[in-house]
Amino acid sequence: MKITQFSIPIVAVLLFPVLISESCRKANSDSEKEKMSIEFTIRSSIGWAANKDLGLLYSVIADDPGYLEVHPSGNVVKGISEFRKNEDIWMDPRFRAVGYKISDIQISISQSGTVAWWYCILDDINEWDGEPASWENTRWTGVLEKREGKWVIVQMHFSFAMD
Repeated sequence: MKITQFSIPIVAVLLFPVLISESCRKANSDSEKEKMSIEFTIRSSIGWAANKDLGLLYSVIADDPGYLEVHPSGNVVKGISEFRKNEDIWMDPRFRAVGYKISDIQISISQSGTVAWWYCILDDINEWDGEPASWENTRWTGVLEKREGKWVIVQMHFSFAMD
């Protein structure tokens, strides 16, 4: 078959939808992998408490003064050094993580692929000195940043719905 100058544009037109389809499929697959990684990071920021694994906790929290966390009580934690002050409470034998449940999780990733944010409902079931110390039906939002190929949480906000 002889290739003419008109054959190349026809081949390009025929292959273009296939290339675009493959590119979209790969982008969707990559996006789903990123969301799974992000969800692992979010769950680790709560799940670390079951075994009091501070290494896991600090692997998913931004290690910098810009870290921010807002609690339902109005307490605002500014910076990783302020965050670390809670270790005395978490590691105290009177504190016991019973379990947690995350529902309605929604994760979005920026166009740049380096920032993400989430929303979910959290039941964080804990005890202090044998007494319940839980956050149930808690709205939980946050922002993550991809640093050196790894997602870390840079901001979290917890609140209770006021009916």
